[in-house]
Amino acid sequence: MTGQRRYRGLAARFFLAQLLVVAVSILAAVAVASLAGPPLFHEHLEQAGAGHDATQMLHVEQAYRDTNFWTLGVALATALVCCLVLTWYVARRIQNPIHALTQAATAMARGKYDTRVPAMGAGTEVEDLAASFNTMAERLERTEDTRRRMLSDLAHEMRTPISVLTVYLEALQDGVSRWGEATGELMDEQLARLTRLVEDIHDVSRAEEGRIELDRTMESAAELLQAAAEAHRDTYASKGVALILNPSQDIATVEVDRQRMGQVLGNLLTNALRHTPAGGQVTLDARQSAGGITLSVSDTGEGILPEHLPHIFERFYRGDTARDRDHGGSGVGLAISRALVQAHGGSLTASSAGSDAGATFTVHLPAQGDGNHSTTS
Repeated sequence: MTGQRRYRGLAARFFLAQLLVVAVSILAAVAVASLAGPPLFHEHLEQAGAGHDATQMLHVEQAYRDTNFWTLGVALATALVCCLVLTWYVARRIQNPIHALTQAATAMARGKYDTRVPAMGAGTEVEDLAASFNTMAERLERTEDTRRRMLSDLAHEMRTPISVLTVYLEALQDGVSRWGEATGELMDEQLARLTRLVEDIHDVSRAEEGRIELDRTMESAAELLQAAAEAHRDTYASKGVALILNPSQDIATVEVDRQRMGQVLGNLLTNALRHTPAGGQVTLDARQSAGGITLSVSDTGEGILPEHLPHIFERFYRGDTARDRDHGGSGVGLAISRALVQAHGGSLTASSAGSDAGATFTVHLPAQGDGNHSTTS
């Protein structure tokens, strides 16, 4: 079966096709030399005045045929050997990279996502194919790592409330503990935590799959920031973190789902507060930008290390300063925010100068509508 597949492979077919071309070329050359050569030679002999002696003419023509036969035969045989060697070399040059790509694809199918195809020097097209394959493999490996980490974190998030509920339920059943106000509050807290986790996972899945319906209306960017700031001002005050609202005075309206955009800003403000110590500050800003409006949430907190920046929008990703389970949260708030912004046709990015240098989350939304709103903070 393997030998049959090799025979029907691309390299084998290329070799046979080249061999067929050479064979046809040889037959054509022999036919032309045999049919056209002798009459032309005979005509030239007559023009040269050598046609009076028939015996001499016959001998000369026979000599021409023999010389032509051997010369043409040796030349064609040499050309055939050279062509076969060159064709074999080119076929191997084609077969080896394709064979390497096939092995890599087979390894990927078996779950070896760290498989990569090295540079093979087989031409621009094959190198581009190998580069595209490596890019795909890298993304699949990163996706698989995220999936494993997500399942691990999800199991951890669910284990704690389930364990607490199980312990208290067994204590109630065994009569060790009795139902009281404290027990009820603890049960409610753990059930709320599980419910919030399930809702967060559901929301981020719907958002990333594009299944969230947006009720778009024309809204002032400054008013969106104002509403978000008012909703979180008490929480910030209780922690001792200053919340500063600093929108530009002239900002065009933007077509958004007010509730969903409030959810995005709320997630960003909650994340900023979580990583900003008392005495720090968080700034809400809005500016007109090329082709749209830019909303930003900047803090003076822990900052984000460079190696964590490319991953902080991944579900359940937790870095030393990006997302920490001890600080609370289910680890999907930023993923939900980015998916919701993308559903609006915009983008959400993060930047930070490093540890203890604060972080800035920037929302870019395409501007629509002609109205401008002047607001003051």
